[in-house]
Amino acid sequence: MSDKVKIEILGLSTGQAQSGSFALVLGEYEGKRRLPIIIGMFEAQAIAIEVESITPNRPMTHDLFKSFAHHFDFQVREILISDLKEGVFFAKLVCDKNGKSVEIDSRPSDAIAIGLRFGIDIFTTEQILNEAAVVISEEGDEDEMDLLRKTKNPGEGRDNKSTSKLGDFSSEKLNDLLEKALENEDYERAAALRDELNRRN
Repeated sequence: MSDKVKIEILGLSTGQAQSGSFALVLGEYEGKRRLPIIIGMFEAQAIAIEVESITPNRPMTHDLFKSFAHHFDFQVREILISDLKEGVFFAKLVCDKNGKSVEIDSRPSDAIAIGLRFGIDIFTTEQILNEAAVVISEEGDEDEMDLLRKTKNPGEGRDNKSTSKLGDFSSEKLNDLLEKALENEDYERAAALRDELNRRN
């Protein structure tokens, strides 16, 4: 496995290419690489609620997992976004029980929602960052944490954008579009453009 790299949550924005989707933006800790991952509405809400320290009336699924873990005396030590296959990210919960380490497969969105509740670090690998990250220039010094406030009324006032015809563009044009998407903080489109460019390499 490539060397582990610590990452953090930088923002969560409503999806523009698909109604009900969200772009979870992860960033290299003290670095410029950004890793956008498209997630569903429920997982986005679970992440936003914890980031904004909101207590729901009843425990959500990820809260239940935490209660279950504490009751049976095992700890989640870290979250690892471990693999990327055909544009799909995979993650693991690295857990400890009686001194024994166990890795549990998970979707990244669920793993991160759980990791936030345990207050633990999130990691990925150098290989995944090399394959899938986008780099923010120093000029793009945006306050990405403000994107977390866009989770309310998802899809409201948004126009659907088609990303299905990216194959018609040259690689040079795709790179130009990628730069513009990053400038506009349209991380979902940036992820689609990045994936198309990766397919050509």
